Amino acid sequence: MEPDLFTAAAEERQATDPSASPLAVRMRPRVLDEVVGQGHLLRPGSPLRRLVGESGGGPAGPSSVLLWGPPGTGKTTLAYVVSQATDKRFVELSAITAGVKEVRAVIEGAKRSSGAYGKDTVLFLDEIHRFSKAQQDSLLPAVENRWVTLIAATTENPYFSVISPLLSRSLLLTLEPLSDDDLRGLLIRAAAEERGLGGAVTLSDDAVAYLLRIAGGDARRALTALEAGAGAALAKGETEVAVATLEEAVNRAAVTYDRDGDQHYDVASALIKSIRGSDVDAALHYLARMIEAGEDPRFIARRLMISASEDIGLADPSALQTAVAAAQAVAMIGFPEARITLGHATVALALAPKSNAAYVAIDAALADVRAGLAGPVPPHLRDSHYKGSASLGHGKGYQYPHDVPGGIAAQQYAPDAVHGKRYYEPTRHGAEARYADVAERVRARLRGERHGEE
Repeated sequence: MEPDLFTAAAEERQATDPSASPLAVRMRPRVLDEVVGQGHLLRPGSPLRRLVGESGGGPAGPSSVLLWGPPGTGKTTLAYVVSQATDKRFVELSAITAGVKEVRAVIEGAKRSSGAYGKDTVLFLDEIHRFSKAQQDSLLPAVENRWVTLIAATTENPYFSVISPLLSRSLLLTLEPLSDDDLRGLLIRAAAEERGLGGAVTLSDDAVAYLLRIAGGDARRALTALEAGAGAALAKGETEVAVATLEEAVNRAAVTYDRDGDQHYDVASALIKSIRGSDVDAALHYLARMIEAGEDPRFIARRLMISASEDIGLADPSALQTAVAAAQAVAMIGFPEARITLGHATVALALAPKSNAAYVAIDAALADVRAGLAGPVPPHLRDSHYKGSASLGHGKGYQYPHDVPGGIAAQQYAPDAVHGKRYYEPTRHGAEARYADVAERVRARLRGERHGEE
């Protein structure tokens, strides 16, 4: 809401005493050009630049925007920059504490400001996904009539958490996790700049790498850990922040893990082999190491999908469904909640019955094809829908399986070169035992054997 006497006093103290504000707050960009990352949202003429008045308004004024992205990617920062740079009235609300009453008060204030002073209002609403449908509905008239320009932030997929009418009246801007290069530059500036740590400490290369690992693309987390480490170093009379000091300050051991090197592949390999070996506890250990080191959750989810087909297959047909659902959920929610979904899928896969029969089968078939064992398609299986195909003998003698008892016609399907070869050799593990029985019965019918018929 509007600043009061106490808010103004707190802001004045923060301006004169940097230690009164967290490092992450002190390092907030003051203009859009200082924003780290998100270059795709900051091009000339972008909605955010228009909000701060860098390009004309006129009949095409700035649109309301929804900022969607993981924590620490700059949603609140962008709103703060707009509040500092715009000549508009700026009001901030949080969906955690505000309700319809507060929203209506802002809208009424915006109407008065516009009518009496010709001053437009920008409303920043944080955590909009926490608003109910009715609460979001209360924003519609103000957004539609442009009584306020809305900047709404959410960490959840707005297509599920924001009502359609509000989505259609706003521009959706997606923020990406910050890259290591983005965060590295921010950490170095925070240590050196006067508004940051003022050069009181330096960072070793190992310390920077450690901070990048635990940050996971989150600038706020990186700066918070840096501030804790710097405080611990200065308390010990040290001017360089070392990894050991950071470990003590944030109570978090440095995980030996190089996302671009051997550790990346070694730990991923160990995760998959532990799942294959049905050691659920070891699998969870390696998963935790990957998560703690800031591994991309989408990479982990892709490995789990491969494992579901390669090592489980038809022994548990639901394993692939679980892995795919996990990958979709991870893409939607990101860390930290994605750790729960990845853990769920890892446990399910590790404890599932195992079979690599489908994996072996396709590789065996590929090996034959690559060795030249292909041959022409049997005439009765060739396409017979075009004019002249009958004169070529295409489709002649083909038996339509739905016309025979049991739905299986005794005829040759494979080319002569591989006729009678068996690629799929099912196990008796889990649900695949049923497929083994079915495969034997079907193969016998295809050979024309009718013993054991129902």
